[in-house]
Amino acid sequence: MSQRIRITILLLLFAVPLFNVTAQDYTAFDFLRIPMNARAAALGNTYLTARNDVTTLFTNPGALSTVEGPSASIGFLKHLLDVNAGYAVYGQQWDDLGWFSAGIVYLDYGTFEETDKFGDRTGKEFGASDLALSLGYGNKTGNLNYGAAIKIIHSSIEEYSASGLALDAGISYIIPDQQMVLAAGVQNAGLQVSSFGDENESLPLDVRVGVGKKLEHLPLNIMLNFHKLNESSETFFDRFSNFSLGGEFDLSDALKARIGYYNEMRRELKIGTAAKLAGFSGGFGLKVASYVVDYAYTSLGEIGAMHRFSLSTSF
Repeated sequence: MSQRIRITILLLLFAVPLFNVTAQDYTAFDFLRIPMNARAAALGNTYLTARNDVTTLFTNPGALSTVEGPSASIGFLKHLLDVNAGYAVYGQQWDDLGWFSAGIVYLDYGTFEETDKFGDRTGKEFGASDLALSLGYGNKTGNLNYGAAIKIIHSSIEEYSASGLALDAGISYIIPDQQMVLAAGVQNAGLQVSSFGDENESLPLDVRVGVGKKLEHLPLNIMLNFHKLNESSETFFDRFSNFSLGGEFDLSDALKARIGYYNEMRRELKIGTAAKLAGFSGGFGLKVASYVVDYAYTSLGEIGAMHRFSLSTSF
């Protein structure tokens, strides 16, 4: 395969995961931005203030110490173009040492037919995939929860590969009387250890803040997150344009309905003046005995939609 063909395919592959990453914003391992958990996705990627969920390892390890018992979760994402992804995570408290968690995230881009520089098929096939392994720790003092996770990242295409190391960290402050949570976090602070080309690229660093509030007279939990506060912007207010908003309705002890909106996704997926439902998401959570099944639908407007499924349990 010629170098030009390889580079072209590589760029296309790593443009698939997000669709809201513009050319000037491209970084290595952009798949790390994708919310894998169905509950988080249904809420529009508004999950910084979530509590008692072991999947916060991937969104805010500062909330790991809110997990009430040994917990595990697995999930599957049906992306576009036959791209499949998923995750698995487990966490628990160890005596007085704190809360520990381990999880893995993967993307499988499928199989491709190799061509030469003239575009002729060679009869060979190759694959491409992404993988991230996270090891997290959390603890708390009073109403303040804090934690961090080390992340080992690996991407491959044909016989080529790239790897990186990153750190996620966060805090979650709970105000019980107000049924409110204030949170802040940093994701993907690290470096690319090896790359596909001659130069290493930056990781998709993301500084976030968020607030969550459970309404007093309605069975509704509202969450608001601001993303990418570390990135430059033309004005002060533009820095807060990458926001997401989510609402979770407690229909019963066993059933929850969710809706979300991600402003950046809608802005980037707009084609002309039309965006349809791009940036909007929804889903539900159903608890059966000690198991919780979650589903999320995320609209990509004219492009299509993504479907996510998660299964969680506590021991």
